[in-house]
Amino acid sequence: MGAAVGGGKAVPRYLQIAEDIIHQVRAGSLKPGDQVPSEADLIERYGVSGGTVRKAMLEVRASGLVDTRHGKGSYVKARPPVRHRSSDRFRRSLRQGGKAAYLAESEQSGATAKVSVILIGPTEAPQGIAERLDVQVGTKVLARRRLYFRNGTPVETATSYLPWDVVRDIPELFEENPGGGGIYARLEEHGHVFAEFVESLQARPAAKAEASELALSPGAPVVHLIREAITDVGRVVEVCDTLMAADQFVFEFRIPAAD
Repeated sequence: MGAAVGGGKAVPRYLQIAEDIIHQVRAGSLKPGDQVPSEADLIERYGVSGGTVRKAMLEVRASGLVDTRHGKGSYVKARPPVRHRSSDRFRRSLRQGGKAAYLAESEQSGATAKVSVILIGPTEAPQGIAERLDVQVGTKVLARRRLYFRNGTPVETATSYLPWDVVRDIPELFEENPGGGGIYARLEEHGHVFAEFVESLQARPAAKAEASELALSPGAPVVHLIREAITDVGRVVEVCDTLMAADQFVFEFRIPAAD
């Protein structure tokens, strides 16, 4: 263990302790697979109460860097390194070359990618999705829910919602594998040519079920991303509701300087 952090900082002691432990993980003093010292060891090391140590460990677990096993303690996670999530992943040339956005992006980073399809079928549009698709709440839409893996680790879930009148005549969109270039390639082949993709992002703690699905500790940070796929006639033909393990992504955007 590293030395106890100084007490001169104007932050609560439990946060100082959590910061020190997190620093040791990121610096490699505590390596993947190593056990974080027990509560008794931390009490002795830092000279604090058990309550302070427990509060500190809540912060450490929320960082997503450790995994707590009931009755066995906390262990440093063996997580793969972060990868860039670039706005370039939606280039038409990639779709036409048979590469869907996630697979193209993973290939560029040298990772092994896998997509597990969880659900494909009709559903009623929930309020937020309905507003973005400009349909009434409860309108029938097609939902495609996937779980994405990188080097065997789950890193992202995504559910696409598409208007029924758009997808009903595109049978590939009801298949687990919609073909080269993914669903965007099939939509463009049927005349829905994309003009832009608009994404909004929000960071927040993972809910219990979300953390379980992405193999995170409860309360670990995630990035909630909503994307609208907009055609050249101004119609939103897909809304993608995505949740990503925050420790797995660095976001990179290409922003033109000219008008």
